[in-house]
Amino acid sequence: MPDRAPIATTRRGLLVGAAGLAASAGALPRPAIAQGSPLRIGLMLPFSGTFAALGENIAAAFELHLQERGGRMGGRPVQVIRLDDESNPANAVQNVNRLIGRDRAEALVGTVHSGVVMALVQASRERGVPLVIPNAGNVAATRELCAPTVFRASFSNWQPAYGMGLALGKQGVKRAAWITWDYAAGNEAGEGFREGLRAGGGEVVRELKLPFPETNFQPLLAQVPGLNVEAVGSFFAGGGAVQFVREYAAAGLKERVPLCGSGFLTEGTLAAQGAAAEGIRTALHYGDGLDNPKNRTFRAAFKEKTTREADVYAVQGYDSAQLLGVGLDATRGDPAAERELVRAMRGARIDSPRGAFTLSPSHNPVQNIYLREAKGGENRVIGIAAEALADPGTGCRMA
Repeated sequence: MPDRAPIATTRRGLLVGAAGLAASAGALPRPAIAQGSPLRIGLMLPFSGTFAALGENIAAAFELHLQERGGRMGGRPVQVIRLDDESNPANAVQNVNRLIGRDRAEALVGTVHSGVVMALVQASRERGVPLVIPNAGNVAATRELCAPTVFRASFSNWQPAYGMGLALGKQGVKRAAWITWDYAAGNEAGEGFREGLRAGGGEVVRELKLPFPETNFQPLLAQVPGLNVEAVGSFFAGGGAVQFVREYAAAGLKERVPLCGSGFLTEGTLAAQGAAAEGIRTALHYGDGLDNPKNRTFRAAFKEKTTREADVYAVQGYDSAQLLGVGLDATRGDPAAERELVRAMRGARIDSPRGAFTLSPSHNPVQNIYLREAKGGENRVIGIAAEALADPGTGCRMA
């Protein structure tokens, strides 16, 4: 599940919120590097609450890659500092201050929740502390709020939905509807879906929304039969996605108007959705059954370390460590050597379990978006919805 926060539901809201963070984050001193001292990396993730499982998988996979490196980056032993952000935007600035100030973190990795990540982004922008985002998909972080030291190892909300729309258009769908919560993630995904479908020759003829986190879907579902559309695209996650998919099927719509969406519609929710999800197609940068050597090795190692199956969150955590490691190796473990670190990370080619990816000029992954179909409790990859897709990076002006 990506950014389910109702805060900053507009682009202007994100910018205003980030401006408010600047004063606090910007006042923090950069820690000085001591010869031979441990490299302190702050992992600011949810380790309690709704997103705790996501945070744990990101952290476990990050530490897995660190173990593969012998516990060192850039020749320095790494000390990982875990901080539970509880997915609470109200505490975000305080938590970032603690990591950079009291805990003397020299690099940051975080987080899941888009409202929380803005404090990390602003600290990186103001102080030059390297930041790798392992999940939060809000587009502003690598668009108008981009910065040389801000990198994403996950996705933008726009990317998976664009891939889904493009795949529909290529299948000949001319008219579709979009249903979502009315908040940043749903609206940004809706933008991608609309643009992808248009690129494939179709149009979104109607958007249906309800306030986050309401789950009274019936008034929206009642409108679907009269829309004269060939498909319904959607963005929901977690419990909301479970209920929506179940109610869509119960309303008799599943066979009449195929349901599809950004991959988080069925990511981590298939067991609870049951038969209602069977056959639903989604698009995401990872999926079950990806057959490449890196993925096979990674999944086996992650299972051995955690006894859990790897998921997209684990992949993103692993790749965050890979990406940060490239920069720190290039600077011999000095995160403050900004020019060399940024140059190395910007030019990196990451051998990921999702398939190799590079970074766009705004530091967002250029990656395959896979078309997936829910089958027997898995999101099975059935093709590529969009190959080597980059987020547009609209408004990004690197300093």
